[in-house]
Amino acid sequence: MTDLGAPTRSSSQPAKGASKPGPIARLRLFIKQILDELRKVVRPTKSELINYTIVVIVFVSVMMALTAGLDFGFTRLVDLVFGN
Repeated sequence: MTDLGAPTRSSSQPAKGASKPGPIARLRLFIKQILDELRKVVRPTKSELINYTIVVIVFVSVMMALTAGLDFGFTRLVDLVFGN
């Protein structure tokens, strides 16, 4: 049975009394971890990238049209309420 209230030590922390790695060693470890994470990234294929780009352009265009329409409508409403 484990004690849930007991503090746990992560594997990245040195044990008590152990010397802390120097700044160069920490920098090398940091860069190694970045490269390891980048190797896990799944890059889209060319056709997926084109499809995603088209979807984003269409979505942004629709949102721009919606915003412009609302802006035009509210401007007309304000002109009607407060006069020109």
